Amino acid sequence: MRIGLAGIMVDNQDKALAFYTGVLGFTVKNDIPMGQFRWLTVTSPEGAEGVELVLEPIGFPPAHAYQTALFAAGIPATAFLTHDIHGEYRRLKELGVVFRGEPSNLGPIIGVMFEDTCGNLINLVQPS
Repeated sequence: MRIGLAGIMVDNQDKALAFYTGVLGFTVKNDIPMGQFRWLTVTSPEGAEGVELVLEPIGFPPAHAYQTALFAAGIPATAFLTHDIHGEYRRLKELGVVFRGEPSNLGPIIGVMFEDTCGNLINLVQPS
C-alpha cells in the first residue's frame, strides 16, 4: 500500500488554489465538487510521482481553533523541500509572499517559514 496524500487545512479553497498554483507553481490534480466544498488536490511538478496535497476546507470549529493556535505559536503546518532555498526565497518574496525571517542554517537543513495566505505557516527547507 502506498500513501500519496498529505493534507493542509485552508480557510478558503479558492484563495488556497490561487496561492498554491499561481504563486507556488503547483498544478491541480483533482477539483471535484462535494456539497459546499470540493475535493481539491494539487501536486508539485518537481515532486515525487503520485504525491498530492489536499487543500482541505476548515468546516469543523475545533479544526479552525487548532489551525489558529499553530499559526499563533509559529508552528508550521507542513514543510516543502527545495534544492535552492535562496533562489526560491527571492522568487517568492518578489511575488509578495510573507516570510518569517530569512533562510538560516538549522543544522541538517537550511530553513525559513512563510505564510500561505490561508491560515498556515509553511517551512521551506533545503538539506545542508
